[in-house]
Amino acid sequence: MALSDPPTQQVLDALEGVSALDAPGKSIGKFARDTIPHGAVKDALSGTWLGHALHPLLTDVVVGSFVSATLLDLLGGDDDGAAAERLIGVGLAAYGPTALSGVNDWADTEISDERIRRVGLVHATTNLTAFVLYAASLKARKTGGRGRGKLLALAGGAALGFGGFLGGHLSFTRGVGVNQTAFDEGPDEWTGVDPGELEENEPKGVMAGDTPVFLLRHRGHLHAMHDRCSHRGCLLSSGEIEDESVVCPCHGSRFSVRDGSVERGPASAPQPVFEVREGESGIEVRLPDGD
Repeated sequence: MALSDPPTQQVLDALEGVSALDAPGKSIGKFARDTIPHGAVKDALSGTWLGHALHPLLTDVVVGSFVSATLLDLLGGDDDGAAAERLIGVGLAAYGPTALSGVNDWADTEISDERIRRVGLVHATTNLTAFVLYAASLKARKTGGRGRGKLLALAGGAALGFGGFLGGHLSFTRGVGVNQTAFDEGPDEWTGVDPGELEENEPKGVMAGDTPVFLLRHRGHLHAMHDRCSHRGCLLSSGEIEDESVVCPCHGSRFSVRDGSVERGPASAPQPVFEVREGESGIEVRLPDGD
């Protein structure tokens, strides 16, 4: 017997269906992309230097600080309230870069997925509400209204919890920030592919079993790597070749065709590269160190 959807799924389905969020979402997304173009700042916010998305790491600081302050309010152990005030201050200070990294990630994905656009906008608004409530809580505490400050922090914690729930949905259900090749690295054994005519500097997309493979003949060498961009899964074989790099046609990530390393974000995970050989039977690929 099939189980009915849980109430949480019904909430998510409802949010993903709110088309009224598209207009403001598109405007904010375009503004974010124009404001944070490709370059060092975008790479820093995307986590290109880190090897995975930066945003989840920063959220731990904000959520941990705010929730810890609220727990002190509820459980005691902070008689003068100084510790809770310090924790709220840390959360408020960390909110800016955390929100900026999140907007950067969202802006690069909302273009092609209206569900991410809508839920992401509500996620950001909910987290902003939590920020305002905790800021008001800190102000109340410092002006003698400690009881009022605790109530504001409790409301902020509720908003923060809902924002975290939406963030989890974006990451773990919709795959924002997730390496798109993680569950399909490629064939372990030599596997034949059929590119037809493979011209110099003209990438081809082929299949090695169930794995899409990017092939390129470049300066006398044959290169092969996963064709699905690790950022959002677009096919790199449809991208542009720049020297010894390929640029993703969707969001502009650039990868080395030699080793799959990320040369420019928003991608943070490298592309799996394959060993490749060419013989009388055609071209074959496999993961490095295969048997």
